[in-house]
Amino acid sequence: MSGRLFIVSGPSGAGKSSLCAAWLERCPNMALAISATTRAPRPGEQNGREYHFLDRRTFEQQRDQGAFLEWAHVHGQLYGTRKADVESMLAAGRDVLLEIDWQGAAQVAEKMPQAIRIFILPPSIEVLRERLQQRGQDDMATIERRVAAAEAEMAHAGEAACRIVNDDFEQALQQLMEIYRQAQDA
Repeated sequence: MSGRLFIVSGPSGAGKSSLCAAWLERCPNMALAISATTRAPRPGEQNGREYHFLDRRTFEQQRDQGAFLEWAHVHGQLYGTRKADVESMLAAGRDVLLEIDWQGAAQVAEKMPQAIRIFILPPSIEVLRERLQQRGQDDMATIERRVAAAEAEMAHAGEAACRIVNDDFEQALQQLMEIYRQAQDA
């Protein structure tokens, strides 16, 4: 039996990474597909754990060879999901979680229409800005670029089958778990 593919997207600061981490802890048959990126690792990140960190030339070569299920140019960097990684996990019967931006989600959904798309939204732009500032990872210019991008990204929330407003973390996590249960029953 083949696994199911779940795509979680949403703007930076909406809480999707925290929600996905908690979801993965509760679902032992689900595996996270690790994306590749050209951005530099943030403090504490390790190659192959949070991302496959690639230089731009290597990423572009792999992209041109068709190695990516999806790829996108985001905040000046390239991001993508390796097709072989996802296909092998699904074939092994594992459920696969892709945590990617809306552009990548649209590309994957076009190629794999059985995928379940979930969009995580912040309660408001003001809360989003506060969350990005509290991370302490980006300067104010980067935060403002991310907030502007978030407003544009949120216009694509309607493309996902499921939308979750992450105002209360536990409630948002319960909504994810219910989506997972419904997919198992289908």
